[in-house]
Amino acid sequence: MKKRIGLLYGGKSAEHEVSLTTASAFSKALDFDKYEVYPIYITQEGEWRKGTPLTGPVSSIEELQLAGEAERKNDISSFLPNAQEPALDVVIPLLHGPNGEDGTVQGLLEVMNLPYVGNGVLASSAGMDKVVMKQLFEQAGLNQTPYVYFLRRDWKNGQDLWLDKVERELAWPVFVKPANLGSSVGISKAESREELIAAVEEALKFDRKIVIEQGVVGREIEVGVLGNDEPECSVAGEIKPLKAFYDYQAKYKDGNTAMIIPAELPEVVYAELVESAKKAFKILDCSGLVRADFFVTDAHEIIINEVNTLPGFTPYSMFPLLWQHTGLEYPDLIEKLITLAIERYEEKQLLQFKMD
Repeated sequence: MKKRIGLLYGGKSAEHEVSLTTASAFSKALDFDKYEVYPIYITQEGEWRKGTPLTGPVSSIEELQLAGEAERKNDISSFLPNAQEPALDVVIPLLHGPNGEDGTVQGLLEVMNLPYVGNGVLASSAGMDKVVMKQLFEQAGLNQTPYVYFLRRDWKNGQDLWLDKVERELAWPVFVKPANLGSSVGISKAESREELIAAVEEALKFDRKIVIEQGVVGREIEVGVLGNDEPECSVAGEIKPLKAFYDYQAKYKDGNTAMIIPAELPEVVYAELVESAKKAFKILDCSGLVRADFFVTDAHEIIINEVNTLPGFTPYSMFPLLWQHTGLEYPDLIEKLITLAIERYEEKQLLQFKMD
């Protein structure tokens, strides 16, 4: 009997299009002889639409949007078992950014008692907020670049004070990021006070919390992590953007980036990367999958940049390529993720939620 899979994509965040691209690529790796796949589309206005089962891989974003058309909107009860149809066996959230990757949807699925692929509420929310992530990394003793962060109110009430703090504690260039967004949306490089002001104003369009990081001269190295309580790591891969940095356009639009897999690294450096990736995975209490991103300097100093708790599965995405080079092909990777989701769900069912 086929497992009933809910493919959840779209969402209200600025990464809506990224989610659709990921869902399209993900559908191409699903075994439709093994799974009955239900498209669950969240529009940019926040409407939930559950469509009829897909008959095969989806080839375009437009097809995904049409597949997600449903008779009922914003009716969460349609995802629960009823007289007409049983519950979904597993939900695969492919929602990038806020209201999807940040623990909100994961919390909803927990309340609905549905198994789902990927990280839980805590890991998702901590992994989305770059400041909280950095603070946890500090506790774990992970080496990272210096940074400054502030809220919109702080900036509006004391812009010059924050500019002075950045110039005092960091050195040019710096990278300005919305704290709660991914896929390089809203990120800018600044090499002067004037550029910094413009970069902060751009980032504030996407979030109320801003983080400014010291620029690092080093290779961009990424490692895939897979598992629950006993995570395993993939080979390392290197990102070589042909632009100033690995931005949204390079990631999802033009593929203007070279990926070297496996990265050429001394064994001792790779071993340290694996140790750091697992340490980051565990300090955030991750489950399922994570992509850990690092800088490696010419002196072989390892600096953790961040982890992505829902790495993309687009044609240009590093995570599935890392595992492919490690020996786990797309269909096997998806099968592993589904198995890990059910394993975690079954473990939670052993917990006692009321007193005898």
